[in-house]
Amino acid sequence: VHGTPDFTHAARRLKRFFLGRLTTIYLKCKSNAFRLVSTYFSKGANLVNIIMNCDRGGRMSGDERREQIIHTAVEVFSKHGFSGTTTKSIAEAAGISEAMVFRHFASKDDLYEAILHDKLCEGGDKQFPWLGDPELEGAMARGDDHEVFFQLAVRALNKHQADSGFMRLIFYAALEDHDMSEQFVKNFMRQIYEFIGGYIERRQKDGAMRNVNPRIIVRAFMGMLIHHSLNNILWDKKRTLLDISNEEAARNFADVLLNGVLAANSSKG
Repeated sequence: VHGTPDFTHAARRLKRFFLGRLTTIYLKCKSNAFRLVSTYFSKGANLVNIIMNCDRGGRMSGDERREQIIHTAVEVFSKHGFSGTTTKSIAEAAGISEAMVFRHFASKDDLYEAILHDKLCEGGDKQFPWLGDPELEGAMARGDDHEVFFQLAVRALNKHQADSGFMRLIFYAALEDHDMSEQFVKNFMRQIYEFIGGYIERRQKDGAMRNVNPRIIVRAFMGMLIHHSLNNILWDKKRTLLDISNEEAARNFADVLLNGVLAANSSKG
C-alpha cells in the first residue's frame, strides 16, 4: 500500500490540509497578537499621557487637605448657610469623598468652628489691622487721628472685599442663631471695640476729642465700614449707588467721623 499512487496522493492532500489549517491558525494568532500588542501600546500611550500631565505635587499633606476643606466649606456655607449645607455637598465641591471630610472633622459643627478658629486665631498679623503695621503705629504715636482712622478703615474694607465669603458666612450664622455668631463677637468684635475704644479714650484725655462714650464712636465708625462693604458684596454688586475705591471711601469715612458734615462756619440749628 505504502508507495502506491493512491497512498501518495492521499498523503499530499493530508499534508496540504494540515498546512492550510496551520496557516489559518497562525494567521489568526498573529492577528490576535497584533490586536493585543496594539491595545497594549495604545493603553500604554494613554498611561504615558496621564503620567506626563499629572500633578507633580502628588497627594496633599494632611494640613493641605484640611485647609482645602476649610476654604471650600467657607464658600459653600456662605451660599447655603449652615442648615442648607451638608458634608456631602462640601466634599463634592472640594472634589473629595465625604469620608475624607470626616477624617479631618468629626461633624459639620466641628468644621464650622474650625473655620472661625482658622479666621480668628491663626490669622497672625493679618487678622487685626493694628498688628505689625508701622504706618498705623506711627500715626497713633503722634496722635494723627485722621490717619489712624483712615488706616483702620482701608484695611478693614480691603479685608471685607478679599474675604466676602466669610462675610456672608458670618451673617448666615447670625440669621440662623448659630453659636458661631456669638463666638465671632467674643473673639473678634470685642477686641476691635477695646482697641479702637482705648485709642479714643486716650485722645479724649488729651483733649483732642469730645467726651462721648467711646463705644458709640466705634459703632458709628464700624457701621459705616460694614454698611459700605455689605452694599458692595450683597446688595449693589455693580455699585450703581456709589462707585468709589476703598481708599477714597476710607478717607471720607475718617473725615466724616472726625469732622462731621457741617461746614466750619455753619451755625447750629
